[in-house]
Amino acid sequence: MTMSLLILPVIIIASREAIRCVPNSIRHAALALGATEWETVRAHVLPSALPGILTGIILALSRAIGETAPLIIVGALAYVAFTPEGPMDDFTVLPIQIFNWASRPQEAFHDLAAAGIVVLLVVLLSMNAVAVYIRDRAERK
Repeated sequence: MTMSLLILPVIIIASREAIRCVPNSIRHAALALGATEWETVRAHVLPSALPGILTGIILALSRAIGETAPLIIVGALAYVAFTPEGPMDDFTVLPIQIFNWASRPQEAFHDLAAAGIVVLLVVLLSMNAVAVYIRDRAERK
């Protein structure tokens, strides 16, 4: 809930800008040919704005992955100290786990924290690469 409240404005602003960037001539042409406003939005405006909307969503999710402070404040109570055995077991988000590993005095935990940071960085960069790929592919069409 905290992260959704944090990234929702980013998604809304990116979606508004993507919809605003669709030329008015497309809207006017669809309306001139007899389409209703809803048909114009559904068939012409949203498909044209979809790459920008998807890019905004992916970038907002990338930002949410990197946010640590709200998770530590809200999620510190949900810290799980054991390793999950399966996908349905309780777990702790990686930023909180990195914070806990980095705060321990043993050197092995510092290495684990560094590895966790690298994992977060790889996921973040791959999500940004997907956003760039979606944007480039949509611009070619």
